[in-house]
Amino acid sequence: QVQVVESGGGSVQAGGSLRLSCIVSGLTSDDYAMGWFRQAPGKERQGVSCVTRSGITSYYIDSVKGRFTISRDNAKNTVYLQMNSLKPEDTAMYYCAANRDGYCSNLPVRYNYWGQGTQVTVSS
Repeated sequence: QVQVVESGGGSVQAGGSLRLSCIVSGLTSDDYAMGWFRQAPGKERQGVSCVTRSGITSYYIDSVKGRFTISRDNAKNTVYLQMNSLKPEDTAMYYCAANRDGYCSNLPVRYNYWGQGTQVTVSS
C-alpha cells in the first residue's frame, strides 16, 4: 500500500518561512517524480514544483521562483519544499504527489498517489 504523508505546514506572518516534508512509502520502484501542489479555497489545484528521482529536472511556477526550493533525499524517500519570504497569497492547502512514471508535470492528473495535505496560512 502506497502512502504519501505531508508535514510542516502552519501559520506564519508574511516574510516568514516554512519547510514542508513529504514521505513516500510502499512504492516498489524508487524511480518516481514528486510534485508539490497547492489549492486555495475556491481555486483549482495548482502545480507548485516538481523533482524527478535524479533531482535534476524540476520546475517552479512563476509566483514562487526565487522563494521556494524543492529538494529530495532518496535515501529517506522524502521530498522537501523550503518556502521563504512567504506572502498571504501563498495561503493554501499544500499537497504532495508521486508520479510513478518518473517525469515531472504540473498537471494533477499525471500523479498516481496523493497525500492528505498540510495547511499553510500566511497572515499580513
